[in-house]
Parts: sequence; structure tokens; C-alpha cells
Amino acid sequence: MVKSCPTRLLLVGVPGSEFRLAAGMARDAGAEVNMADTLAQALAVLRADGAMMVMIDVAMDVAGFIAQLRSERFTLPVIACGINASADQAVSAIRAGARDYVPLPPERDLIAAAIASVVPATPSVIISDDPLLARTISFALSMATSRVPVLICGERGTGKELLARNIHDASGCSGSFEVVDCAGASTDVVASELFGHEEGAFPGAIARRIGRFEKAGKGTLLLRNVDMLPPGLQADLARALRMGVIRRMGAHQAFPLDARMIVSTTTSLTDRVAAGTFRADLLARFELVQLRLPALRTRGQDIIRLAKYHLELIARAEGRSALVLSDSATAALLRHDWPGNVRELQDLMHRAVLLASGDQIRPADLVLTDGRQLAPTENRGESGLPEVESLVGRTVEEVERELILQTLERCHGNRTSASSILGISVRTMRNKLKTFIEAGIAVSPAA
Repeated sequence: MVKSCPTRLLLVGVPGSEFRLAAGMARDAGAEVNMADTLAQALAVLRADGAMMVMIDVAMDVAGFIAQLRSERFTLPVIACGINASADQAVSAIRAGARDYVPLPPERDLIAAAIASVVPATPSVIISDDPLLARTISFALSMATSRVPVLICGERGTGKELLARNIHDASGCSGSFEVVDCAGASTDVVASELFGHEEGAFPGAIARRIGRFEKAGKGTLLLRNVDMLPPGLQADLARALRMGVIRRMGAHQAFPLDARMIVSTTTSLTDRVAAGTFRADLLARFELVQLRLPALRTRGQDIIRLAKYHLELIARAEGRSALVLSDSATAALLRHDWPGNVRELQDLMHRAVLLASGDQIRPADLVLTDGRQLAPTENRGESGLPEVESLVGRTVEEVERELILQTLERCHGNRTSASSILGISVRTMRNKLKTFIEAGIAVSPAA
């Protein structure tokens, strides 16, 4: 058993408000929540300590806050939330760049529960009886106390970050575990994440920012999707590893590079080197210890072990009584190919908990992000969803409408749960429902 590493959430709200007081309750309940009274204080916290997510009261200047984040090259997601906020406030926050808007109930304890639910629980153990994975984990942990870089390879969702956390926890080092994702971000943004910057280093750099290398100290820095590291930063990283020092952008003073490097990739770095998109000297640094995680579809009964593990955790988090997998649901899980691996399984079990109407998980409860069942059934199941044959001759608009309405009904009118199951945003869900209502179609009342 290893320690859990929860998401670090920064909550921004006015002191004394119900929203702010409930955040303290959420923190007392185990959520890792830092709080800021003002936007300036929130930015100061992010520059010094960072965070993985921000929740901000929609009554504050969300647009100005997000604009400042962009100016200083922060890329973390921002979620706006509020109690009885107007539709205009919610829409404005989304348009300003907030990832989503979360309405909060007026009761303080319910707000605390909602805040805690936003913070995703990070699995703390690797569940497996697979001999190949056991051998990989054993080798990884035997290297934990060394300071050599580690390369972790595997398909998306196979648990590369979880293995990196295990290595960090087993190392006994005094520093923290930090993560930087190289995918989907510009060179400048990743550079600020890694190395930090001094005031005035570039337009918008109005204050010093501590980078992840420096924040990790003598701990561990995980560089996710290292194959996507921009070419210019590959040279900077190679130089830092070779010299053993780092320098904030715009700074003259250098600091010792004390953090242990772990990098992960879903592609072959050797192929990237051959294609001329990855530096050979960097690969040479990382290939001393290479760990490859097997795909979930190759791990046999691990699929069921993991399903039961996540089922128990999620049911408890959702306030549900214990749920068990039916034999037919178990068979459906074993038949699936799992292109998204363990992450896909975890999300599938979360939707199943939300959909289950009894004390068992049945095949009808196992649905993909678009609402399709994991495996087809011969007859109409308990979910009431129609067979494929019955969809022929109907328009896509009709099928989509029925899927949304039936999913919403199964979720007892809870817009957030239904949106999660369908893989759409709450805003999209509300727009769809507004269209239905205007057309005179009955919609389940909000929970």
C-alpha cells in the first residue's frame, strides 16, 4: 500500500461566504484544498506553490482572473461555481474560458460535499496478479532509491503516473512529486511550468514564478508525454541534465537540479529519434531504466479485480450501498477490448454506479461515454434503451433526444450526473434541454 496523492485544489472566494466556509469543511473531510480571499492572493499562491485545479466563485471577476492566468502562462483548469447564480453569470464564466460551471446547493454541508467531489480521488495502489506487471513493478521499486532517470512506456490509461508515484513514495526522498504535461501546450508555457520565470522575463510576467523543477526540490518530477516536448525545450532539458543546474527564465542565478526525473510516453522514443523529432542525447539519458506497462486487455482477471476495486471506492464516494457485479456484467467486462485501459474502466464503473437502480451492476448499466452499452443485449434491458434494429429509420436528432432524456430520467433529473455519463458538458446538456422544453417535450425536473 502506498500513499495517495490527491489533486491540489485552489478555491477562490470572499471570506465569510457560505462558499468559502464550506471549502473549509471539504478540507476537513480530506480534500486537499488551499483557499484564497482575493484574485491577487490566488495568483500569489499559484506562483509559489502551484495547483492542479482552481474553483472560483462566479461572483468574482472570472474573466479577469483567467486573462491573468493566460498572461502568466498558467494552464490549469478553472471551474466557476456559485450558489443561486444567474444564467448570465454562468454563461459569462464559460465564455471567459472556465472549463465548466458547477451550481452549488445552498446548504453548507452539501456545498462541502460538492467541492470534495470535484477533487478526483487518485488510486493509491496498483491492483494486479499479472506476472508481467508484477515483474515490472518489482524492477521499478528496486530502482526507487537511486537517482537515475526512469522512462515509463505504455498505452494511454495504463497507469504510468500511478507507477511514477509509487517509485517516488518508495524512494524515501524529502521533496514533493510534481507533474508537467508536454502535450497540447506551447513551448513558452511548458518552459514556465518546468523552469519558472523572474518578474519581467516576458510581457505578462508581473511576478516571480517557481517552476516544477524547483518546487520538487529533492523529490520527483514526472514529465508526461515527453515525446511531445518542443524541440527548443529538449535542448534546454538536455543542458540542465548535463550541467546539473536549472535557471528560471530571465534569471542569472542557477540552482542545483536536485529532482529525480521520470518521463512517460505512449510512443517509441527510438522511433522519434529516427524520425528526427527527439534528441538522441535525451533518449540516452532516459533509457538506462525503461519500464513498460502492459495493456489492460492482456491482464485477464485483473479486469475484474480492478472493476470491483473502483466499484467499491466510487459507490462509497457517491453515498451508495455496496454494489456487486452480476455474472453477465462480468462477462461483458471481459469481452471488451479496453482501448482506454484502466482509466476507461474507472470511468465506466463510475457511470455504472450512477446508473444502477438496485444492488447489482448489470450489462445495461455498463455504458460508454456516448451512452452506448458496452456490449449489446438481445432484448431491451432495464435501462429502457432501444436495440440497434429499432433505431433504423429514425433521425440522429430523435435518437440523441431519446438517449439524453432516458439518461436524465435514470439519474433522477441530476443534470451533472447525466452529463458525466453522456460525456458532454453541463452547459451542452442545459442547451439541449432548453431546446426540448421549447419544443413542448417533457423533461425530468432538476434534482
